[in-house]
Amino acid sequence: MTVTTNWQTQPQEIFAMGPIVPVLVIENIEDAVPIANALIAGGINVLEVTLRTDNALQVISEIASKIPSAMVGAGTVTNPETFQQVVDAGAKFAISPGLTKELLEAAKASTVPLIPGIASISELMTGIDCGYDHFKFFPAEAIGGAKAIKSISGPFPNITFCPTGGINQDNMGNYLSLKNVACIGGSWLVPDDAVANKDWHRITEITKAAVEASKQFV
Repeated sequence: MTVTTNWQTQPQEIFAMGPIVPVLVIENIEDAVPIANALIAGGINVLEVTLRTDNALQVISEIASKIPSAMVGAGTVTNPETFQQVVDAGAKFAISPGLTKELLEAAKASTVPLIPGIASISELMTGIDCGYDHFKFFPAEAIGGAKAIKSISGPFPNITFCPTGGINQDNMGNYLSLKNVACIGGSWLVPDDAVANKDWHRITEITKAAVEASKQFV
């Protein structure tokens, strides 16, 4: 069941939009739209802009206002204050690296969905108690990888994950082949040197290759 009827988009809808969610660290505002367009041209429409740069909120606003077809969300949301900031910037969803009850409750009262991050069974149970059933599993490779997520499906068969952290085209199949994984997050689609050289075509080609490779697992 969904956590709240106030959310304009439900987490399962976001998870179903594609098997790969690019995790974006965008320094320069002028790169925001070209990167987003390059990813969309490669077949990906869901974009996670992390709050790891000074310009992150402006980047989200830029993409949201200029590419309304993009499902742009915010990553690295850690408290109710930053959650409200990303909502105000135009984010259509938020993702957190971990969870607190304060953040979970703030998101439940919003129109924008939160996908909380978990790294332990206890955190997962806290999220479930608050009504959530779609989670980020982070940092995936460092905390047991696909084997850990597969084990969780036993006691928690109705929980769906988007694992992130250390995932790339070489190992994404380990995750996407699991029944409790709907999509994965990764940063390899947008290499730093491609951005520095403004080689948007390269990003599109990397994205196309990743999307094509993912089809055998979903």
